[in-house]
Amino acid sequence: MRFCDTKNKLVVLVETKKRYNIKKDKEQLFSYVSLEQRIFPENKIIAILANTSNSNIKVWKIGEYEEELDDTKLKSISEYIEYFKPRNINDKTAVLENTARLNRMLHDNGIPEKLRSQFVGTCLLALKDGLIYKGLSTKQINAGIKEKLSLMLRDSIDKAKKLAALQSNIIESQYVEGLESDGYNEMLDFIHYSILPYINDMTYEGHDILSYFFTTFNKYVAREDKNQAFTPNHISHFMCKVAGIHRNTRVLDPTCGSGTFLVQAMTQILRECETDVERKKVKEEQIYGIEFDDSVYGLATTNMLIHGDGNSNIRGGSCFDLGDWIADTNSNLVLMNPPYNASKSQVPKTFANTWGKSSTDPTKGLYFVKFVADKVKRGRLLSLLPMQCAIKTDGMIGDIKQEMLNEHTLDAVFSFPIDMFYPGASAVACCMVFDLGKPHPKNYETFFGYYREDGFEKRKGVGRVDVKDKWVETEKKWYDTYRSRLTIPGLSVCKSVTSSMEWCAEAYMETDYSTLSKMDFVEKLRDYAAFLVQNEKF
Repeated sequence: MRFCDTKNKLVVLVETKKRYNIKKDKEQLFSYVSLEQRIFPENKIIAILANTSNSNIKVWKIGEYEEELDDTKLKSISEYIEYFKPRNINDKTAVLENTARLNRMLHDNGIPEKLRSQFVGTCLLALKDGLIYKGLSTKQINAGIKEKLSLMLRDSIDKAKKLAALQSNIIESQYVEGLESDGYNEMLDFIHYSILPYINDMTYEGHDILSYFFTTFNKYVAREDKNQAFTPNHISHFMCKVAGIHRNTRVLDPTCGSGTFLVQAMTQILRECETDVERKKVKEEQIYGIEFDDSVYGLATTNMLIHGDGNSNIRGGSCFDLGDWIADTNSNLVLMNPPYNASKSQVPKTFANTWGKSSTDPTKGLYFVKFVADKVKRGRLLSLLPMQCAIKTDGMIGDIKQEMLNEHTLDAVFSFPIDMFYPGASAVACCMVFDLGKPHPKNYETFFGYYREDGFEKRKGVGRVDVKDKWVETEKKWYDTYRSRLTIPGLSVCKSVTSSMEWCAEAYMETDYSTLSKMDFVEKLRDYAAFLVQNEKF
């Protein structure tokens, strides 16, 4: 069978056999390839050997050279056309260097830190979609971006709200409307020619670089607001691995912030997809999010669009008001990082009335986890929470911990790096892992990981950076230790716990004294001396 797209000069040749013999029948298929090349030398060719007694296929791409592909499913002509299009290279080093330069340009053009992430993301989106900007005025450029955004969101849930958030907060802000056209053109040129060529967003690595690029500017947002605790990309990657994401995972983040968890989860699910149909299904039916804050809601929208999800089910509003919608998503995985100091306006009035004199959530976000867990009722839930939730055993936190164990199993708790959210929130966080809908069994041994050292180091202006490339090795060690539920002094322990006990590795783990040195002792003495000086006790 021969299928031809004359416009793109692509031919798909299919040889069918009831039971093919790869060596013998490939020779027959490639005799047709040879004939095609002699008659139509300008055509690019996809050659397919198909077994009609089952769904097995073998696929070759034939352009400048022959390449056997890993495809296991037949694809559309448009997907085969994509195989022959030139692709950007993935170069994280170039993106790292150019992101720093771009940030200086944004500063020089008067774009404040709190706007940079969304502004850059919006520009990148429009440029990927062919924005015309050269020689145009600021007003004309902004009009073009608005048109691009409207088209991207045409089938999106809450389209009007998303457009309003993106336009009022970014495009119509005084800082963007007041840009000099020359400066605007210069920044767009830089993104177009010094950022985009180094990100191939058709690859898994490219999605990782996109996430790095976008979250780098989120760090500038966090630096202005010390209550913002945007989840670092590498931590979200680890949590997704722990969650056991697969092709049929339906993911919900009810407090999604900038969308870090959703992007990471979507990327890992898409990695298992082969066809556009499968990818479309994931984006339209398997990714769900809610964000309360209007400006951060715009960040989430931009982030999802950058990663190719223009029709994502991201809702603006309170997860408590959308409880029925949460249940209807039929999600089997919850990833969340709830607000640790929610105000009374962010929670149901009946709950706020129990706070007494406190002006912020006394459960430090644990109430959010309990509400969502009871709505979803199946699968897994992983939540970042402050260490107070793990350590405290009485009061409202103790009560909710007991209620959680009555309905759900506490599978694991990871103590994460102390300065994980630097330069934003200063909260010390842990990750709690629950198996939903399964009451916590008596004597069940929960895994506790002391995962404080991730190899990242603080760098002024850019946050925490994996300067020594330790993360890949560290993540593997963390994950393997958890999956095997190993007890390792100084790193992990398994312990049967109740709500009246602390939920952290520090409470039960043996210290590995063999790793301590004289310098460790000296450093601690210096730290203590500095503490005394700072507190005027010397």
